[in-house]
Amino acid sequence: MSILDKHATLERNATLLLVGSLLVVSIGGIVEIAPLFYLENTIEKVEGMRPYSPLELAGRDIYVREGCYVCHSQMIRPFRDEVERYGHYSLAAESMYDHPFQWGSKRTGPDLARVGDRYSNEWHVQHMTEPRSVVPESVMPSYAFLKETTLDVNNIAANLKANKAVGVPYTDEMIDNALADIKAQSDPNADTSGVEARYPKAKLGDFDGNQQRLTEMDALVAYLQMLGTLVDFSTYDDTTGYR
Repeated sequence: MSILDKHATLERNATLLLVGSLLVVSIGGIVEIAPLFYLENTIEKVEGMRPYSPLELAGRDIYVREGCYVCHSQMIRPFRDEVERYGHYSLAAESMYDHPFQWGSKRTGPDLARVGDRYSNEWHVQHMTEPRSVVPESVMPSYAFLKETTLDVNNIAANLKANKAVGVPYTDEMIDNALADIKAQSDPNADTSGVEARYPKAKLGDFDGNQQRLTEMDALVAYLQMLGTLVDFSTYDDTTGYR
């Protein structure tokens, strides 16, 4: 009996076919999963990555709450057309503190993985307020209400604690200073030395153009302005990592 005849017998017997399929899937799964038990970390460590500042974290929560991820991905793939348009392809480490991460493939709007520093705070506020005033072809709805909504900061320390519980390396110092940091980061007249020490490269100052109060627009713009700015790709080698 040839091997093809044996295979035909397997195909005609539902029980044998089921057992054989489970065996093949099990072997494939073990080959993929077993090596992970011998790795201390499956994510490459990248210089510059840090947890979100309290203001950035609040902005990220608003980003998720408003469903921005439905139309915007945050994952630049290693293809020439994407890299030339958006910037260096995304690294897994850039999303290591995201719960959940904001990857995806749906792009009604552009990818935002490298949007930080690409536009001014004023541009972002205007874009959120009236999208078609800066991007005529935009189909994005207005989020003008964010500028009129005071940011709720009462639970920011608890937010950091919750993220720490799932592995984000917030320190006790960060948690204790969360309320002070979220206010200082958006106040041009505040002492920001603590924020800068705890969260290097954090964007500072008034984000929504209104220094009278801290709004949800402040938080969202602060989050957008840091996306893609933490890693210095001028010192990163695509083959070996950092030079």
